[in-house]
Amino acid sequence: MLFVVSCAPEEPPTELPTPAAENPDAVSTSEDQVADAGQQVRLVPKIYWIEGDARSRIPHRVLDAVNAIRSEKGLSEVALSKELTAAARTHARDMSIQNRPWHFGSDGSSPISRAAKAGYEGTVLGENISESFESDLETMVAWMQNPQTRSVILEAGAAKIGIGWYQESEGKIWWTLVVGT
Repeated sequence: MLFVVSCAPEEPPTELPTPAAENPDAVSTSEDQVADAGQQVRLVPKIYWIEGDARSRIPHRVLDAVNAIRSEKGLSEVALSKELTAAARTHARDMSIQNRPWHFGSDGSSPISRAAKAGYEGTVLGENISESFESDLETMVAWMQNPQTRSVILEAGAAKIGIGWYQESEGKIWWTLVVGT
């Protein structure tokens, strides 16, 4: 299940590399079906686990994907912002606590107030969020297929991004991408 939400306008889809792309540090279950003791077959989600070096590689993989897409559209590259990343991580964890993907924190915070609290001095242009069992690149593909979330990634005035995630013990991942000037 992938739930994608954003705050921004529309633009046409852009292709991303297939996310089955290569993450040697993350493990995904390989079975879509399992049989229980009564020999009934039931579907179970594939779970992507964020482990080892993947934790430090994810922000750079997302940054590379965002910049490849932006370059293809003739837009300037963006850089990782430690402040926007801190705001994104805080919100990903908070969405897990609230058990719902939305742009407001349990404390009433907004993407703008979270970025300011993290020390970001630029303007927040948008925030993409997602609740899924999918990898960072699969989440990017989903964001690029949705006009609202795609427009955040392709915001012409963007110069910085922050990426955050929180993975629950059963595997669900809460993703947040914050874009700013």
